[in-house]
Amino acid sequence: MHQAVEYIHKHAQVLREQHSKSDASGMLTEPAREVLEKSGGVRLLQASSHGGFEADPRDFFEWARAVGRYNPSAGWIAGVVGVHPWEVALLDNKVQDEIYAENPDTWVASPYAPQGRAVREADGFRFSGQWQYSTGTDHCNWIVLGGLVVDAEGNPGEQPEVRHFFLPRGDYEIVEDSWHVMGLSGTGSKDIRVDGAFVPEYRTVLHTALAEGEYACRRPDTPLFHMPFGCIFSGAVASATFGIAEGAIEQYRGYLETRVSAGGVVGKTDPYQLAALAEVEADLAAGIAHVDAMIAQWMEQLQTGVPISRAQRLEFRRNQVRAVQRVLFGVDNLFARAGSAAIWTTRPLERYWRDLRTGGTHICGATDTIYGAWASHAFGAEDIPTVLY
Repeated sequence: MHQAVEYIHKHAQVLREQHSKSDASGMLTEPAREVLEKSGGVRLLQASSHGGFEADPRDFFEWARAVGRYNPSAGWIAGVVGVHPWEVALLDNKVQDEIYAENPDTWVASPYAPQGRAVREADGFRFSGQWQYSTGTDHCNWIVLGGLVVDAEGNPGEQPEVRHFFLPRGDYEIVEDSWHVMGLSGTGSKDIRVDGAFVPEYRTVLHTALAEGEYACRRPDTPLFHMPFGCIFSGAVASATFGIAEGAIEQYRGYLETRVSAGGVVGKTDPYQLAALAEVEADLAAGIAHVDAMIAQWMEQLQTGVPISRAQRLEFRRNQVRAVQRVLFGVDNLFARAGSAAIWTTRPLERYWRDLRTGGTHICGATDTIYGAWASHAFGAEDIPTVLY
């Protein structure tokens, strides 16, 4: 077990105590943020040249799961913010120096949706736009935003050019009072606004080139940075989701210890409730094992110099979204069997269920695009968009 994971387990009570407090404040509380930073988990996928561990992705996934188990919003931030250093490691060294020179624990926010519009100017771009879902943004000093390169009239051209743009805190605005949701309130995933900021070209990467691994040549000897972007990112989001599910199951177990229904049914001896618990625990364990096994196989493959194929990437995403869906519906089944006692907002089970279902709406857990993309490729289709795989 990596030391970052051990630290989280040792400080589980702090994270638990900050769950409802983070929800109430609409952002991660300072005690919870300190646990994440001091654990070193956000540096697990960070390049060693800039203070990171360059750890095995499975260590990072385990860390995100551990955080989510004790505090869902903190776990979501762990997965989303924690995966960004992997991409930063593939940027121009000048950008990495700008982000980490003063503090290797600097956090980078997102989102990647290409809501921005960038017009070429001198050696960079004039960039504007507004984005939703900037997870953990109040605690971040840099951000990566998706945007489309357009001409002066706003036209993208025949072949749209999507880039990721990296900006320091002074070049963007966090839109306050823009995060009102049913779950994961403590992530503080507020809107971001950029109004005509200049972004030098060296602070950008092409989305398609990143997805196809073209920047891996900047880290030729490190298999970690030859992982597919879409899979490492989706794996991070899935791990946060698994962690929240683990916490929900833990709460349900505790609930069954004392539950006696209005009809006199003792929870821990009720075969229906026990069957639902057994199914979801098995599905969760299987999902984690499946994702970890594929990553382990890939790390061995990359060490031999063989790149990850498009078919492998799509298979990973197919398996990963299926694992997430099994867990989501398994916890739904627990919640349905928990009775009216589960609807109280003063009890953790209800909060965990809302957090889990909110996390389950993320595109990285959605099946519709991935199942179709995997099947189309399996039957010989060539023109499959490189969207998160």
